[in-house]
Amino acid sequence: MKKPLILLAALLIAPLAATADAAKPNIILVMPDDVGYGDYACLGSPIMKTPSVDAFKKQSLLLTEFHVSPTCAPTRAALMSGRHEFKNGVTHTIYERERMALSTFTLPQMLKTAGYTTGIFGKWHLGDEEEYRPENRGFDEVYTHGGGGIGQTYPGSCGDAPGNTNINPALWHNGKWVKTEGYCTDLFFDQSIKWMDAKRKEGQPFFAYVSLNAAHSPYVLPEKYYKHYVGLPEVNDKMAKFFGMIENVDTNFGKLLAKVDEWGIADNTLVIYLGSDNGGTLGHKIYNADRRGTKGRPYQGSTRVPCFFRWPKGDIPADTDTAALTSGIDIYPTLAEIAGAKLSDKVEKQVEGISLVPLLKNPKAEWPYRTLVHHVGRWDKGKAEDLKYTTCSIQDHRFALVNNKELYDLKADPGEQKNVISQHPEVVEKLRAAYDQWWTEVQPFMVNEDATGPEMNPMKELYWAQFGGEPDSKMKWQMKPDRLINAHKSKETKK
Repeated sequence: MKKPLILLAALLIAPLAATADAAKPNIILVMPDDVGYGDYACLGSPIMKTPSVDAFKKQSLLLTEFHVSPTCAPTRAALMSGRHEFKNGVTHTIYERERMALSTFTLPQMLKTAGYTTGIFGKWHLGDEEEYRPENRGFDEVYTHGGGGIGQTYPGSCGDAPGNTNINPALWHNGKWVKTEGYCTDLFFDQSIKWMDAKRKEGQPFFAYVSLNAAHSPYVLPEKYYKHYVGLPEVNDKMAKFFGMIENVDTNFGKLLAKVDEWGIADNTLVIYLGSDNGGTLGHKIYNADRRGTKGRPYQGSTRVPCFFRWPKGDIPADTDTAALTSGIDIYPTLAEIAGAKLSDKVEKQVEGISLVPLLKNPKAEWPYRTLVHHVGRWDKGKAEDLKYTTCSIQDHRFALVNNKELYDLKADPGEQKNVISQHPEVVEKLRAAYDQWWTEVQPFMVNEDATGPEMNPMKELYWAQFGGEPDSKMKWQMKPDRLINAHKSKETKK
């Protein structure tokens, strides 16, 4: 009699398990690159056309004080880990210091333990050597470019396919290069939609990470996407292309949302639109949302980005906002809670963020006091301690201590124009002590400071293995470390 009873129990449990899996929301996270808070029409831009994000804002909860890192690879490391990017060894965007520590248990790895299938479409930028690639860090579907940008030519472990461009790019798809036709952002969205369609038909909850390279330079895109911005007051040709890239992202985002509606899964799909991976670049010249600073700076304009959450079945209130101090490191524990993932003790210790679920249920919920550290990093090799207090800030819900010598009252002065450091010695002492403790804590985790990589980028080598070719004389010149460093410093100086 035992076998029939066991069989009956299994038959009863199986539907319950299937129902439980079906109850898990699909998760879509869309994040463009280098876009500023003020580059969206609904957030104040006087010239941008972003109808999809504008409409999405009315359906979503907007986190108005959401912060990321000052540059791109660090933000991605924080999202993938739930902890500060330096604790993943990511203190730069090149020089092997963009590689996310192999000890990090990533966001897609965590979601897979909860029954999710995972896909990335666009920009990875956390290491190009085999063990660091997204297919070996928890993603089932991979459709990306190499390095930090399409066409990036840096040698070592950070770079893209040789001669690549935003139009008809070579893309890395599940372990091999594929030659494509079309504009990169269109391609990334199209592939994500195709993959999500297949997964929803299979009835498996999915996590789609649509992490775009737009609107990062180079500003290469079809003229039809930007020609209507050419000639507007104070808009030069480069800015017109930048705005066109953002508008194209918006158009594709609208197409994705329309598909989610068409498939009948919108009610139980959590869609997160994270407005950028760092502060703005070109659009701030038109409008910077009344904040100081841009990408790569220690001020609020470098780290504050809009973040929208929509999940009808999750009872997230629509057309509302919260000013609670939140961060990219909060995404990981939030999705873990929503997905029902059980974190091991090791992963619990890894995660520093706070689950946003209480705010998603009640935007006015009590929120704990916290401090957030923003550090641009990007120091020369061996110079970390020299730049401990340079291009950095630590903030709480009211004040920001910048470069250890400027204090701003963000409630009274969100644009950080008046240094009040002499008026609040007790605040300075508290924030300085918290920063010093943080700096001490991160030192053992900065595992890439002495890292060395291959002379030639492995993604380029894989491309040549597939299609033939070898480094040209210009690329060989760039492989010389002294030339690379000097060239990069010159580029940074021009910025």
